[in-house]
Amino acid sequence: MYTIEDVKALREKTGAGIADCKNALEESKGDMEGAIDYLRKKGTAKAAKKESRIAAEGLTNIVVNGNTAVIIEVNSETDFVAKNEKFKSFVDEISNAILNSDAKTMEEAMEIDTPNGKISEYLVNLVATIGEKLSFRRFEKVVKNDNEVFGIYSHMGGRIGVITVLEGANEDVAKDVAMHVAAMNPSYLNRDSVPAEVLDHEKEIIKEQAMNEGKPAEIAEKMVNGRINKFYKENCLLEQEFIKDPDLTVEAFAKNNGGVIKSMIRYEVGEGIEKRQENFAEEVMSQING
Repeated sequence: MYTIEDVKALREKTGAGIADCKNALEESKGDMEGAIDYLRKKGTAKAAKKESRIAAEGLTNIVVNGNTAVIIEVNSETDFVAKNEKFKSFVDEISNAILNSDAKTMEEAMEIDTPNGKISEYLVNLVATIGEKLSFRRFEKVVKNDNEVFGIYSHMGGRIGVITVLEGANEDVAKDVAMHVAAMNPSYLNRDSVPAEVLDHEKEIIKEQAMNEGKPAEIAEKMVNGRINKFYKENCLLEQEFIKDPDLTVEAFAKNNGGVIKSMIRYEVGEGIEKRQENFAEEVMSQING
């Protein structure tokens, strides 16, 4: 139904004890998301946000020209290759090619011409040269107005890339907001950005938590509104405490500097990609027995 690796993964994601993780996986019949919900309803999970394990290596990259910016992610199997000059040149070259194109989808982007052929051909040739699987995973193009500024921030040599757009502020303020986004990883810009199904799910979790604390159903229902505000403060950029001044929200920091935050994009290398679990002992035994 579940493995010791599942228990380990659940513990890493929630901070719950081993016994609690085993119970949760049994209750959910091995379903990871169900197990996380079970622990949260029991109040055992220490972290409200479910963190994806970062697995793939590679780079994010951001290029800007006037009112247009592009952010991309290209993955490699190892960090060693991500530092390879040919790999970095590929990332930079296709970033600029996309910036100067009308591509809106990955299919269209793959057909863009570069000095080394179409991006799809360039990628295949680079794989043959480097000898490692590479993947152009995603890109996003951002267009701003003349009265808006980009905040551009790259962290850990391209491990994390952020673009913010602010109206009425200067680039330093926009960059400070981008640095906050890199560090605190908000899931949404504001309350209106939270999908209805996510909000309903959170309310259900909060209500069950309250009932598990012994509160009657009608009291638990009333507690939802108070606790959902905490969810907003943790997950919505505008309501988070500003990392450089926790007395201010990020929205207040921008407003104090004449700015309004319009949008954000945050890429982190490998987010959401599960790493293949290697078991060296089993691999050796299979070779011996084979």
